[in-house]
Amino acid sequence: MLNCAGAATATSLSSEATILSPSAKIHLHALFDGGPVSDYLTKVKTFLDANPNEVITLIFTNPEGKSVPNIWKPAFDAAGLTSLCYVPPSLPVKASDWPTLGQLIDSGKRVVVFLDSGADGNGPEPGTVDFILPEFQMIWETPFSRTDATFPCRIDRIAGPLSSDDHLYMINHSRDINVIPIGDGVLISDRADAPTTNGVPSILAEANGCAPLAAGKAPSFVLLDYVNVGQGRLSVDMLNRLA
Repeated sequence: MLNCAGAATATSLSSEATILSPSAKIHLHALFDGGPVSDYLTKVKTFLDANPNEVITLIFTNPEGKSVPNIWKPAFDAAGLTSLCYVPPSLPVKASDWPTLGQLIDSGKRVVVFLDSGADGNGPEPGTVDFILPEFQMIWETPFSRTDATFPCRIDRIAGPLSSDDHLYMINHSRDINVIPIGDGVLISDRADAPTTNGVPSILAEANGCAPLAAGKAPSFVLLDYVNVGQGRLSVDMLNRLA
């Protein structure tokens, strides 16, 4: 069974309703344990049916290397989402070549799906699906499991052939604390510092630090722990010049 534990995008301070596009705007993410992927995708389908002018991007992790055509695709089929998923004309897609929200809505392809491992056909169970896209060919990420409260920016995970400038990117803006500083230590998410970590100054500082690595672009995705704490939504609105 696939479990929905990882990153799913959200424009509200919620772990379920997800509304975003990979083009132009920045979006807020929430880490959560959402249970089986099939159950979560059924909720996504219900949401899309009730909101015909919304677009959703899903970014999933695949730590166990589950088969994309044999495990992941059937979950989308069962939820009735496959026909709504966007299939690019070719891969990889440059950051400047993604369709607009309006174009996705008009086409009826209102779900964009990324997978961090296996979507390129090079996983332990090979095979590809045209709408399940290899994340790191088109999105680079900053490091995760960080303890430095200044969040210095660097590109941590990326794949070619596109340059970093032609990728979208996501900042992993969550701070950990080392509770057993022996050897490799034991890191846990720093709940006590969440109001500061998820504050406007901290989020904007990391975004501004990353801009020079992305041809001046703001991040397309902002991932937070404890998304209901702090000013995540306001920060995203400011990055989108809506506040």
